[in-house]
Amino acid sequence: MSVTTQFVAADGRTYSSAPSPGLRLGQNSLVALSWLVPVLLLITWEALARFGWIEPHLLPAPSKVAATAYKLTVSGTLLHDLSVSLLRAAIGFAIGGGIGFVLGTLVGFSRLAEAVIDRSVQMVRAIPFLAVLPLVIVWLGVGEGQKIFLVALGVAFPIYVNTTLGIRQVDPKLVELGRVQGLSNWELIARIILPGALPSILTGVRFSLATAWLALVVAETIGAQAGLGFLALDAREFLRTDVIVLTVIIYALIGVIADSLARLLERRLLQWHPNYGAGR
Repeated sequence: MSVTTQFVAADGRTYSSAPSPGLRLGQNSLVALSWLVPVLLLITWEALARFGWIEPHLLPAPSKVAATAYKLTVSGTLLHDLSVSLLRAAIGFAIGGGIGFVLGTLVGFSRLAEAVIDRSVQMVRAIPFLAVLPLVIVWLGVGEGQKIFLVALGVAFPIYVNTTLGIRQVDPKLVELGRVQGLSNWELIARIILPGALPSILTGVRFSLATAWLALVVAETIGAQAGLGFLALDAREFLRTDVIVLTVIIYALIGVIADSLARLLERRLLQWHPNYGAGR
């Protein structure tokens, strides 16, 4: 639907203007346009590899990577390693996300909880994964516990920060309106505060999804017997750059899919919000 703008000139005449239909893009066109650059990059990459401008042992052609993916899928190796990594990421995300949400909610509602919890959390958040990895290995060894712990550690902080921020940014006038309407404290939380904080919380979820895979890559470099990180490290020993590139592409695809699911969740849960409604 086009929008027509009307204005009155100095001579009293009314003029109208509408945007040129040739400049408007539909939703399907925008989706197609978003995939145009990746497709062009793949075509360029394939052409450079085919004509020998890129050494195969440095960066194999996309067709070679696709053939490797097919072979590993048929043998069952790729699906096994992928399922192992997904399970680790899911368990770590559930644990870390739950802890981050609980702590963020406590700090968001209580200044006393902020004084007790926040400074310690911020200090731990500043520690890089690689710095804490040796200590985690001493605590948990190199088994599944170490990998899930690192994922949970990375996931907890974005959700914690955004939950706290979301609760603190709820409009006090809405809270006061709820009190005037006679809502109890629990009703205020359920009907005003948490819905108002939900956009920020879901933003934290999107950040934590990316952090989960970053933490998992670090975790799977030590003592892993399965998983995408193990597959890449094993390929490095035999200079299988096609397998290494394949794992990188899989990580990218998983990140895109996870972010798309998070955005779909935003649209479903935030239909009432003007910035997330239908057509946005």
